[in-house]
Amino acid sequence: MKIGVPREIKTHEYRVGLTPAGVRELVLHGHTVQVEQAAGAGAGFDDAAYIAAGAAIASTPEAVFAAVDMIVKVKEPQAHEITRLRKGQILFTYLHLAADKAQTEGLMRSGATCIAYETVTGDAGTLPLLAPMSEVAGRMAVQAGAHCLEREQGGAGILLGGVPGVPPAKVVILGGGVAGSNAARMAVGLEASVTIIDRSIPRLKELDLQFGPRATTLFATAAAIEQAAEAAELVIGAVLVPGAAAPKLLSRGVVRRMRPGSVLVDIAIDQGGCFETSRPTTHAAPTYVEEGVVHYCVTNMPGAVARTSTFALTNATLPFIMALANKGWKQALSDDPHLCAGLNIHERQVTHLAVAQALGLRYTPVREVLSPPLGMSGGGS
Repeated sequence: MKIGVPREIKTHEYRVGLTPAGVRELVLHGHTVQVEQAAGAGAGFDDAAYIAAGAAIASTPEAVFAAVDMIVKVKEPQAHEITRLRKGQILFTYLHLAADKAQTEGLMRSGATCIAYETVTGDAGTLPLLAPMSEVAGRMAVQAGAHCLEREQGGAGILLGGVPGVPPAKVVILGGGVAGSNAARMAVGLEASVTIIDRSIPRLKELDLQFGPRATTLFATAAAIEQAAEAAELVIGAVLVPGAAAPKLLSRGVVRRMRPGSVLVDIAIDQGGCFETSRPTTHAAPTYVEEGVVHYCVTNMPGAVARTSTFALTNATLPFIMALANKGWKQALSDDPHLCAGLNIHERQVTHLAVAQALGLRYTPVREVLSPPLGMSGGGS
């Protein structure tokens, strides 16, 4: 198969879809890889490294999109990238469609087969391609929140861990999954006062065993969330409903009652955000103040640590990329129900239920795409 890796063009996005080592694995299995010139520069991979791995270097993104069967990216395609996609082409990347109807409709018009990293599943309901970036985002959320609490950044002028004789900041983490537990790990390490809120009792038990007396766990009720947020200096939103829009856990009224100069970090912003006052920001302008509270809502947080993130992402995606390249998308999805869960759009059809429900679009079950009913498979009569 011919595989293309274009340069990411989202604002301050420095990651790249494949490391040179990932390219080499694909080439060793008989596939060809085209990498756009300087695509890996932001992550510390120069063109010479890709050439040494067996890739060809394309001078323009148009050349990459036109020449390949599968596009491997990091972030969702921007509007003019969508116009370069075509029917029969595979797009494999993060999509986060439930909060983006314009992108969804653009991808439908393209006719491409679009597989989203964030909805590929694993054993026991895990999300193996989202997990590495959730780990990065969770850890970064505490760094970002601590920085935003500084007075110069608009915060209340509070040191997260305090000092002897001065209490630490109260950090509330909404969601105890991969991102939330990594945020808690960092916040505990900085000696903040940490509370983790989740709706799963088994997960709360696991977190209690993991952190012991260094963190408090609470069952998620509206009252518990609101009371904890109003008393906190830093609230991190780390909730996830796979493929669907994030639930709004803090209303504007609650945000208004929070302490002036406190901070909200919304890791769920890719899926629409979990605070009513959240709106997407970029690394170029990461924060804004709403209701006296500093909001950090960057939609590609891991892009700031591009080298670490690219290694972690390629480690997770490469087996699935290899399966798609070796077998073709239809056979690969038929053989692997976990990869099959990643199919969001195929030839103008929305094939992920949560996306269709979030956007009010018609849903086509994946089984109909893989095994069309009689009379729908084409041919003459």
